[in-house]
Amino acid sequence: MTDLTGKTALVTGSVQGIGLAIARALAGAGARIAVHGLAGDMEIRDVCDDLKAAGSPQAEFFHGDLRNADQVDELMAAVEAWGGADILVNNAGIQHTAPLAQMPRETWDAILAVNLSAAFLTMRAALPIMAERGFGRVINIASVHGLVASRDKAPYVAAKHGLVGLSKVAALEYADQGDPVEGGITVNCLCPGWTETAIIEPQVAARAAEFGGNRQAGIADLLSEKQPSRRTSDPSEIGALALWLCAPAAHNVTGTAIPIDGGWTAQ
Repeated sequence: MTDLTGKTALVTGSVQGIGLAIARALAGAGARIAVHGLAGDMEIRDVCDDLKAAGSPQAEFFHGDLRNADQVDELMAAVEAWGGADILVNNAGIQHTAPLAQMPRETWDAILAVNLSAAFLTMRAALPIMAERGFGRVINIASVHGLVASRDKAPYVAAKHGLVGLSKVAALEYADQGDPVEGGITVNCLCPGWTETAIIEPQVAARAAEFGGNRQAGIADLLSEKQPSRRTSDPSEIGALALWLCAPAAHNVTGTAIPIDGGWTAQ
């Protein structure tokens, strides 16, 4: 079992979905969790209580609009004052589907800011401190769309491809840093396919409408196009892999983009 006692993890977008599942997995291994995301006070309290019940000795919420570079810097400074991130999970993401010619410029800017630029800013702040401490894990939640493209997702695909490339650069720059006994410093991407999260709901709803509102039929039709397993992933499965990447045994797993996609990108 991976033991993260004494370690602190910042997970962006950790109030729901994949981010919350990863936070739970890390909490279960004993990590302190810096929670982040868009939520009201009651939801924040519930998430922090949930993570402490899962095993985290501390779970505290940190504000920061990832569309705003100054707020990202402030977020990282606040986390550093709390003890600093030994584990950084860049999970927060937004998406909007529309043909390239109809994609609003402000939507492009927002998606690139949240899905790519924010990860650059958090990594720029966290990685030098990880190097000083001798241990660090950066896990960037990309997507199958960091490896292949789909129609009507120009900014999302561009951002996720960029995130994979950015992660490879960081992995190379920090590959020989840190303490090999502790596990060194690694930077990796996880690339989920269809996963049961809120971000896919607009696409599920649109497809379900083609089947008279039958949600399951809509999901099945979406899966038949892309995901050969015909099964969605559960966010907890992404959390389990993220936890393993934090183990010392994963010290030589760096610079990768790991698909969790039922064979989507194998085609």
